[in-house]
Amino acid sequence: MSNQSAATQSSPPPAEAPAPMVRVQNLVKHFPKRGGILNQVIAKVHAVNDVSFQIRKGQTMGVVGESGCGKSTLGKCVIRLHEPTSGKVFIEGTDIGSISSHALRKIRSRMQMIFQDPNSSLNPRMTVEATLREVIKLHQVVPAGEVDAKINTLMTKVGLRLDDRKKYPHEFSGGQKQRVGIARALAVNPEFIIADEPVSALDVSIQAQVLNLLMDLKEELGLTILFVSHDLKVIDHFCDSMLVMYLGNIMEEMPCEDIHAHAKHPYTRALLASNPVMDPDHRAELTVLEGEVPSPYDPPAGCPFVTRCPIKTARCEQENPPLLDHGNGHRVACWEVKLQ
Repeated sequence: MSNQSAATQSSPPPAEAPAPMVRVQNLVKHFPKRGGILNQVIAKVHAVNDVSFQIRKGQTMGVVGESGCGKSTLGKCVIRLHEPTSGKVFIEGTDIGSISSHALRKIRSRMQMIFQDPNSSLNPRMTVEATLREVIKLHQVVPAGEVDAKINTLMTKVGLRLDDRKKYPHEFSGGQKQRVGIARALAVNPEFIIADEPVSALDVSIQAQVLNLLMDLKEELGLTILFVSHDLKVIDHFCDSMLVMYLGNIMEEMPCEDIHAHAKHPYTRALLASNPVMDPDHRAELTVLEGEVPSPYDPPAGCPFVTRCPIKTARCEQENPPLLDHGNGHRVACWEVKLQ
């Protein structure tokens, strides 16, 4: 036997890619609209339409799009705060839609959510201490004798003073309330967090502080994050990859390495062109999308973006383009964007 043949036989098989932390498969969510004398379903809001993606462990994936495009609904379906109409969500291989409520409670400690508005997500009648204690005891995170120490650790980790424990939500600023929300999410030692526009309700100066806190916590705790936002600059700064949504559909998925150079879909390019320019001496021509956003009760038969697309063709009005792989984690749903 030749040396080359021996080396070929003794070489180990190639390592398999690690399984994703989160895998979403053909997720659909329709909200029924009822009316009439018998209160029957007369229409459906197509909030999320056949969405599939995956997130590797330790990765941050952003979801961006205009208001009403289905970003928050997608996040709530992934964590099962909304029951999907169809499709599946896997957390490290476990289909969380097929398990019992008892089994789901055990998985709840591994996935948590940071909500957009801390004013509505925090109980105004509970102090910070009571809020955190309730979560810790419900999920039996630590023995009863260690709950106070756990609360102190959480307060310190999110940048709150220990003497804030006895305060109620109305005694905090907006940024401090969001820190309480982050502490509550971290109380059960989660591995996966959905951040639903966690900085959109905050002042710009406070947004940077909360984003930096989340970035530090991600690195320290090895978190996997689905980050929902309408701000592409925040997505670009904070995320490893992003999904661009429009009318409940994914228009484009791409790494955030250089979104300005690699964006292919006309909707993504329009979003980028609408961002404020930091340097007033380098102003680009403003892209204005004409046409109306279709009703989510009656989406177009073809591409969801067809009513506003500057490069549409007759085919776009008839056929919904598939989300095709362009390599390097880049997928685009557009008939006019050719494969590389």
